[in-house]
Amino acid sequence: MMYSEIISFENGRLVHELFANEIKNVRILEERFGVKVTTRDGWVRIDGAPENVQKTKRVFDQLQDALDQGLEIAKKDIHSAMEFVEKENGVALSDFQRAKLETSSKKPPVVPRTLNQKRYIQAIKEYEIVFGLGPAGTGKTFLAVAAALAAFRAEEIKKIILTRPAVEAGEALGFLPGELEDKIFPYLRPLYDALEEMLDAEELKKMVDKGVIELAPLAFMRGRTLSGSFIILDEAQNTTTEQMLMFLTRLGQRSRCVVTGDPTQVDLPKHRNSGLFEAISALKSVSGIYFCEFGEKDVVRHKLVKDIVEAYRIHRASGKNNL
Repeated sequence: MMYSEIISFENGRLVHELFANEIKNVRILEERFGVKVTTRDGWVRIDGAPENVQKTKRVFDQLQDALDQGLEIAKKDIHSAMEFVEKENGVALSDFQRAKLETSSKKPPVVPRTLNQKRYIQAIKEYEIVFGLGPAGTGKTFLAVAAALAAFRAEEIKKIILTRPAVEAGEALGFLPGELEDKIFPYLRPLYDALEEMLDAEELKKMVDKGVIELAPLAFMRGRTLSGSFIILDEAQNTTTEQMLMFLTRLGQRSRCVVTGDPTQVDLPKHRNSGLFEAISALKSVSGIYFCEFGEKDVVRHKLVKDIVEAYRIHRASGKNNL
């Protein structure tokens, strides 16, 4: 039995925003639920089996609520809303907007886009040490930087320290022209890129000049006690076991630490063990430490990134590595 339902909105612009400003995204709903969606001006009509029409309507309800909360709807949000409706797990898209991180008064807030991202943000607020593990494009580092800036704005910490392992900083970089800072900066550029997205240029310069934000290679952490700080160790899969232990024991009073890494992309020499693997094994049962694992579904970069991650996973699982 076919069934129809019409949903009315204030105007056609609002409907356009619900579809991430791409009316062709209507096809996403039609293919997922087997319905026909027609839109004109300020209304949407859904035709199909009663159960599927109601599911589609609940997706529109989720998108509308999220939009009312201030979320700028993206294609990924449409997929998320459909998933929440199908799973009936009590999660709504508007919940993500309420978990937003205010990084600057001059830039829009950072909003989690997947359930794991939301859990990650919550864990960072609740635990002193959090490990964010998973493939590229899942927001591990970006959200950690956002959480650090939000904590600074809330006056919960006084300093933000962003670090990455750069083995070459000790030797190989000596052959490159320029001062030490010039040689090190390319390794820290991805962290700086995240800061540039969340802060006004003037804000960023001021915080770096005052030492509120510090970017440094992991080797520079040795011998320090980091108190009242939010410390982020990025690309942790490329730490040695000695470096990881050294880093984790730098934590001082009133500090938080986030360690991010992709266990599938270790660049260490074959004879060196990853400090990330040892930390995962040794610390799983330690109270006060949280491990958040991301998967392909959490990739929020270009759709091809998600497809590439999945293709490599399947390829490597098959054991076929022939050229």
